[in-house]
Amino acid sequence: MVVKSADLETVCGITSKLPDNLLPEIAFAGKSNVGKSSLINGLLNRKSLARTSASPGKTQTINFYNINQTLYFVDLPGYGYAKVSQEIRNKWGKMIERYLHSSKQLKAVFLLIDIRHEPGENDKVMYDWIVQNGYEPIIIATKLDKIKRSQIAKNIKIIRDSLHVSKETKIIPFSAVSKQGKEEIWDVIDSSIID
Repeated sequence: MVVKSADLETVCGITSKLPDNLLPEIAFAGKSNVGKSSLINGLLNRKSLARTSASPGKTQTINFYNINQTLYFVDLPGYGYAKVSQEIRNKWGKMIERYLHSSKQLKAVFLLIDIRHEPGENDKVMYDWIVQNGYEPIIIATKLDKIKRSQIAKNIKIIRDSLHVSKETKIIPFSAVSKQGKEEIWDVIDSSIID
């Protein structure tokens, strides 16, 4: 897809009503510092549409980006590292769950996992949550440029094994630096929208 326009259209906080969008939605979930903003900016060929931050936990809202007036990228709050109280974290959890449960236009959910590390407890919970809400997450293994080529297959197997994903589950290695994986991610998005 050639991205002609990309705009942050709706920002939903903990108490906000979710928008009744008519266009297909593609959601992105992941730990606070997994590179979600970098991925979204990379897919859209933008430098700073999604705000990246040195301090994890910047996204505390559900952000809806209108792409070409044909679909939405939905950036879900980062979980895990954010220096916030358990109470607020629980509210974020409910907010994400409410979105997964109630969106009528959600076509695909990407779960971002740092390829350098075995998925943590939060990653496993998020994966299970997405599955329980009726979606088969597509996993994006981020920070690909931070490991050696020879480690890729082994690290992907670790992700696959520790999340207990099905054999059919797609795991796409992605580098925000080299943009490796970008075309494959767009292929998945395009085919999700068409279905």
